[in-house]
Amino acid sequence: MPELPEVEVCRLGITPHVINQTVADVIVRFWQLRWPIPESVLTLTNLTVLAVERRSKYLILKFSTGSLLIHLGMSGTIRVVNEEVAVIKHDHFDLVFSNGAILRLNDPRRFGAVLWLPDHKDEQGILSKLGPEPLTDDFCHDYLFEKAKGRKTPIKNFIMNNPVVVGVGNIYANEALFLSGIRPTALAGTISKRRLNVLTDTIKAVLAAAITQGGTTLKDFTQSDGKPGYFAQSLNVYGRAGEGCIVCQTTLTEIRQSNRSSVYCKQCQKN
Repeated sequence: MPELPEVEVCRLGITPHVINQTVADVIVRFWQLRWPIPESVLTLTNLTVLAVERRSKYLILKFSTGSLLIHLGMSGTIRVVNEEVAVIKHDHFDLVFSNGAILRLNDPRRFGAVLWLPDHKDEQGILSKLGPEPLTDDFCHDYLFEKAKGRKTPIKNFIMNNPVVVGVGNIYANEALFLSGIRPTALAGTISKRRLNVLTDTIKAVLAAAITQGGTTLKDFTQSDGKPGYFAQSLNVYGRAGEGCIVCQTTLTEIRQSNRSSVYCKQCQKN
């Protein structure tokens, strides 16, 4: 699925096209995504986008009367197109702007979401249950160490838990643990503060690098302008099971954790 860097790249890509633009029309072709699209989205007509933000993997378009939340789900994409671009299969939702730009959500698996928060109130707790953003000062050495105390959860599952920290998806969890020298099966509460400090800094660095390089190339994701990301070319362990470690040439091991692939080096990564 698109991870935090991909969603941030998407936010950066669409912002120049929709910021300060007025909605001319709202088109819903399929109302049932992960949750039903609320009919209240139709009230966006004649409202202006005041800001485009991101919280975890949610894109947030701010209007004077509330916030529109868009989640890409497992395989969704958002593109900025014009009226000459034909609608294709799985194009479920359009925001049509007065400048001619169309913000179009395509979601083959229909596991994404389009939600409306009237008056910006998160009454369902969609955003309030989320942990800190990894690229902010709220996610720091002391925070991760305190959160990890006494936890018997494998560290990879721990850092992928949204109430702990948002946006550390499977690809970047694999990469950060490799670069930190920590095995994904190590229990969070057994890892020293020194090593957790390294992990905290590495998570920040890996995610920042991915955003800079345009997001990971996934078969289900393209940037808003249709160009793929390029960070996949720099992956050290993810998708490389059975190949040699780039550091010591030990064959990389793959295991399953919570139905996700974990790839690591038995020599370079320690419990």
